[in-house]
This record gives sequence, C-alpha cells and structure tokens, in this order.
Amino acid sequence: MINSIIFDFDGVLVESVDIKTQAFARLFTHEGQGVTDRVVEYHLQNAGVSRFDKFRYIYENILKRPLTEERFEELCLRFAGLVFDEVTSAPYVKGAREFLDNYANHVYRCFVSTATPQGEIEEIIRRRHMQGYFKAVHGAPKKKSGIVGEILATHGINAAVAVYVGDAMSDYKAASANGVPFIARIAGDVEIFTGINCIKIPDLTGLPEALARLNS
Repeated sequence: MINSIIFDFDGVLVESVDIKTQAFARLFTHEGQGVTDRVVEYHLQNAGVSRFDKFRYIYENILKRPLTEERFEELCLRFAGLVFDEVTSAPYVKGAREFLDNYANHVYRCFVSTATPQGEIEEIIRRRHMQGYFKAVHGAPKKKSGIVGEILATHGINAAVAVYVGDAMSDYKAASANGVPFIARIAGDVEIFTGINCIKIPDLTGLPEALARLNS
C-alpha cells in the first residue's frame, strides 16, 4: 500500500510554471527575439532542471560566451526577484489544497522535490503556510534523482510504497532511477509523456483515484 508521496512543486501543487517561463524570457530579452525564443524553448524542454544548470547551458550553448561568477549571481538574484512574490501568491493546482488538507500526514507522508533553490522553496512554503503538510522539502542544488534516494533512505521508505507526482521528464527519470512509481500531472504539453507507461491526471482532483489504482 502506498504510504508516501513525493511531489514536484511548480505545476503539480501550484500553478507557477508560466511564471518561470516569463522570467526566463525577461532575463534575456535584451539579447534579441531569436535568443529569447531559444532560451524559452530550452527552458520548456527541460522542465524540472534547476535555473543554475539552465543559466550555465544558455551561456555555453546559446550565447556562446563565458558566464562569470558575478553574472551568474546576478542572474540568480534577478530571477528570484521576478518569480518569488508571484509563486508565493499563485493559485493551487486544482485539487491540490484539498488533497493536502485531507491526506497529508495522517494518511500519506508527503515530501517536496523541486528544482527551486532550497532556501527559496522553504520560504515560499512558509509564506504559503504549507510547511505543516510535508515531512521534508528538498530543492536545488540537489538533483531530483538524488533527492528521491535521500528521502527513501532517510525516512526508511521502500520504493514500492512510495509514489512521485510530477509534470516533467526530470520527475519521471528521478522516480524511475529509484524504482518509485510515477503519476504524471498533464497540463499544457499533452505529449510530454507519450509512450510513458504511467498514470496520467489533468489535475490533483484525480489523485486519490490514481493512488487507489496503484494500490489495487
């Protein structure tokens, strides 16, 4: 029986994916429309990858110029400034708040695995008054596959009784690498999990039924 759930945050618990897409576009608008389009395309194709890794990739492979530590720090600070308040006030994914209220702690042990930096996600969750729902919250610079393994080991959870709920291939790969069943939240890109054998739900109103299917 499933007793533990690992949630991605953006796009799974909170409708905040577009906020971060717009932030990437705004950071690189001065480079011209062609570059901005490539940056946004790369960001969308690599959902769930930390902004740290994305900035390094963008400079090396799109801008093709060195990324100084000073510029890297500036990008990180500006990005956080663009997204923090909006993510803090963004609406829940439909059904997410109700699921957490009804099931977190007393039915399922719940955790967060996100590419958002550790300090930032902790503060967002605190300001949203969500901290009581989760046994632990993990963010960047840790990689998601390592986060899942750490959660299993630290809390003595067998992979067979856990499930990962995510909306990106990085989530699916992190779950698969640790032998954890996966449930995909499908929002904008309906083709992202084409060919992947997993339960797919449009929002979290269907999560209790999906968990029941796994348990059966």
